[in-house]
Amino acid sequence: MNLEYFIAKRLITAKDYKSSISAPIIKIAISAIAIGMVMMIISVATGIGLQQKIREKISAFNGQIIISNFDSNASDVTLVPISKNQTFYPKFNSVEGVSHIQAIASKAGIIRTETAFEGIVFKGVGSDYKWENIKEYLVAGKLPDFSKNLNEDVVISQFLADRLHLKVGDAFNTFFMKEGQNKLPNIRRFNITGIFNSGFQEFDATYIIGDIRHMQRINKWNPDQVGAFEVFVKDFDKIKEVGDQVYQEIGSTLDTKTIIEKYAYIFEWLQLFDFNIIVILVVMIIVATINMVVALLVLILERTQMIGILKALGANNWVVRKIFLYNASYLIFRGLFWGNLIGIAILLIQKYFGVIKLNPESYYVDQAPVDLNFAYIALLNLLTITVCFLVLLIPSYIITKISPVKAIRYD
Repeated sequence: MNLEYFIAKRLITAKDYKSSISAPIIKIAISAIAIGMVMMIISVATGIGLQQKIREKISAFNGQIIISNFDSNASDVTLVPISKNQTFYPKFNSVEGVSHIQAIASKAGIIRTETAFEGIVFKGVGSDYKWENIKEYLVAGKLPDFSKNLNEDVVISQFLADRLHLKVGDAFNTFFMKEGQNKLPNIRRFNITGIFNSGFQEFDATYIIGDIRHMQRINKWNPDQVGAFEVFVKDFDKIKEVGDQVYQEIGSTLDTKTIIEKYAYIFEWLQLFDFNIIVILVVMIIVATINMVVALLVLILERTQMIGILKALGANNWVVRKIFLYNASYLIFRGLFWGNLIGIAILLIQKYFGVIKLNPESYYVDQAPVDLNFAYIALLNLLTITVCFLVLLIPSYIITKISPVKAIRYD
C-alpha cells in the first residue's frame, strides 16, 4: 500500500463521516442495504418455506405419486381393487428415485354420533404405512398400530373431532354404503386413538385413517387386494422424471398421477411465489445500489480537493478510484452485517415461536413457515456485493475527469 493510498484512506474513515455533510446520506445508504437484505432474506426463507411445508402436507396424506387402475374414478375413493402381487411392491427397486411405497384403500362413509353426523373418507392403511409423515401433525393421543391383529383404532382430524364432539378414547359408528340399490349399509365402530391437525382444510375435513383390512372386508376383497399405491420420491424436484419412470415400470392396466397433477391448482398458486420472490430481490437490489451510487457521488464531490491533491502528488486515477471503492465497500459490508443479523434473528424467532400467524383457509398453514438455508443467504450476500460493486464503478469514473488544478481551487 503506497503512501498516497494510506493517507487518503485515513482521511475518509467512518469517524470522518460523522462530522461531514454527507453523514445523513451515508446513514441512509447503510440503512437501505440493511433493510434490503432483511427483506430479501425473509422473502426467500418464507417463500421457500411455505412451498416446502405445503408439499409436505399434501405428500403426507396422498403420497407423491399415486398408482391406481385406469378405470378408477377421479375421486379419492377406490372402487376397483389392485393385486398386491406386483413386481414393484413392497420395494420399488427398478426406479432409483423411489424412497418408499405403501398400499392403501379408501371408501366414503358417514360418521354419526348422538348429536351430529359428518361425511368422511376412510383411508385404510397397513403395516407399511409411513406414519412419520403424520406424526408431526398429531395434537392428541397416539398413532395406531396395524402391524398385528385387525383392530378398530383410528386417527381423526381436530376439525372432525370438534364438529362431532369427540375426543381421544371415544368410540363412534361409521356407515359405509354398499353398491347397488336397497342394500343396508355396513356399520363399523371405531375407537379414536389419536387426533391430528394438519391445517389443510381439504384433508382435515375429509380423512380418518384406520386399518386397511376393514376396507378389504367391507368391499369383499381378498387380503392381497388394495385400492392404490402411494409412492414417495427421494428428491421432490425430480418428481416428474421419477413419475415418468414409475409409469414405464408398472403394468399396462395401471396408471400414475403425481400430486402436482392431482392438485394442479395448488402448485400453480405456489409458482407465483417464485415470481414474487424475484420481484422483491430485484427491487431491493435496485434500491440499495441507487443509494450507494448517490452516497459515492456525494463523497466524491465532498472530497474533490483531496482528489486534486492526490493527483498532484502523483496518484493515478485508478488508485484514487480504489480509495472511494474501498470506502464504499465498508458501507456495503456494514449494511450487510446488520441486515443479516436482523434478518436471521427474525427468522429464528418465527421458526421457534411462530409469531406471525396465517389463515389456514387461504395459505394451508396456520403460521408462516421458514426455511433457514445459509446457502441461500450466502448467495444473496454475494449477489448484492457483486451488483453494488459493478454499479459503483460507473460513478467512480467521474474521478478520472477531475483536473488537479481545478480540484485544488474547488470550494
